Amino acid sequence: MRTPASIAGHPIHPMIVPIAIGGFILSFIFDIVCIASGKVDPWATVAYYTMIGGIVGALAAAVFGLVDLISLPAGYTKRIGVTHMVINLAVVGLFICNAWLRTGDQTSIGGTPFFLSLIGVALLAVSGWLGGKLVFEAGVGVSGGDEPAPRPTTNRPREA
Repeated sequence: MRTPASIAGHPIHPMIVPIAIGGFILSFIFDIVCIASGKVDPWATVAYYTMIGGIVGALAAAVFGLVDLISLPAGYTKRIGVTHMVINLAVVGLFICNAWLRTGDQTSIGGTPFFLSLIGVALLAVSGWLGGKLVFEAGVGVSGGDEPAPRPTTNRPREA
């Protein structure tokens, strides 16, 4: 099922999403390195700026994701899309709060900021799984027909 937010038949939302995912996960990894090494510089600063990049990427991806969501027919697929969107908005909200807590004092890595990053990355995994369901089960953003590919009913090898 093609989506309206595309360039030359390629959906834009999945092109931009890796910026957000990469920014959020890298920020979390840099937090872990900062805590594990006991060295604030440069890890806290890099974690902060990758988080900001993730927020900007997520907001850009959200615009195209909303266009795609609006184009979905009512039913199961749209419900998954709405859930995917709500979780992503919660993730962005958590990371915006996290960045706000760190603004001016990028040395505050542990405690609440780290917990917000942990929850945000966990929710991001759930949202990514739902996004995968949209693509691989419902065929959202896949060209070549409006019907999803049939799912195999058995795992038996074919007979010659």
